[in-house]
Amino acid sequence: MSGEKIRLNTEWLCDCGGCHVALVDLHEKILNVLESVVIQKCPVLTDIKDYPEAEIGILTGSIRTEHDRHAAIEMRKKCKTIIAFGTCAVYGGLHGAGLAHSREEIMDHVFRKNPTTRTDFIPDSGITGLEKIVTPIDEVIDVDLYLPGCPPHPHFIFESLKTLIEHHQPRVDKSTVCAACRRTMTKTDVTEIKQSHEGIPDDDICFLSQGYICLGSATLDRCLAPCPNHGIMCAGCAGPTMQILTEPNRDIRTEVADRMSRLTRIEKETIRAHIERSAKTHYAYAMATKMIGNKPTFLIRKWIADVEAV
Repeated sequence: MSGEKIRLNTEWLCDCGGCHVALVDLHEKILNVLESVVIQKCPVLTDIKDYPEAEIGILTGSIRTEHDRHAAIEMRKKCKTIIAFGTCAVYGGLHGAGLAHSREEIMDHVFRKNPTTRTDFIPDSGITGLEKIVTPIDEVIDVDLYLPGCPPHPHFIFESLKTLIEHHQPRVDKSTVCAACRRTMTKTDVTEIKQSHEGIPDDDICFLSQGYICLGSATLDRCLAPCPNHGIMCAGCAGPTMQILTEPNRDIRTEVADRMSRLTRIEKETIRAHIERSAKTHYAYAMATKMIGNKPTFLIRKWIADVEAV
């Protein structure tokens, strides 16, 4: 990376801050990036309040407050290229689960019913307003590059920044997490779904074959599969595959149920029902995007009501 330095802005919307920390996880490669980049606005490094003009703008987090919306619009005005950085920016992220409840229900639970607050007071001043829903940033501004992950893996961060700085066309890989997983899919006689805390999974056999719900086959690989390769079921943090996102009648639960039923003796409907009962967990990262939320197969409120009725 060489030549005239490129100006970079970053902004932190509604998220945990982990995506900004992920930039530091480039380790020694961050030195290569800094050789070619001037970091202007960055909430964790600089105290710049306005939005200077820049070639690259990194937006982390989704739009949940009036401030988030304003910040995203200002970044779009001042940055030539906008990167939706992290799953919250791309799909809405974990707090997209708030879509299963009204804004009033959430505020009431956080303040009035929270044993740690012990108050009947809900703040309405000194902070920006909470919007009605959680919104991925491309529903508010145009996005040039998407980099999902919770947070994005250093390999993909470096590759995306490198291609932008050197004016190359980024490589787009549509592989699933399974492509980087070392486990083997095997037909078994398993008849029951297991929870993550039940038993000790075999290190070499696919989790689905063993009766554990793993979303690797329905999740885009933007992580290189560290979880399943180290004994943890994929939670889908990089978001669904393009096949699921773009086809109206394909869904996370139906895709996983189909594969798992072929690998075990568990009925497909049993698997689907199990995932529905834990929908806020299995759909948490991506339910805020309309590509999931508007699917005719996505019935989150009905599933929650069914669970509460039991």
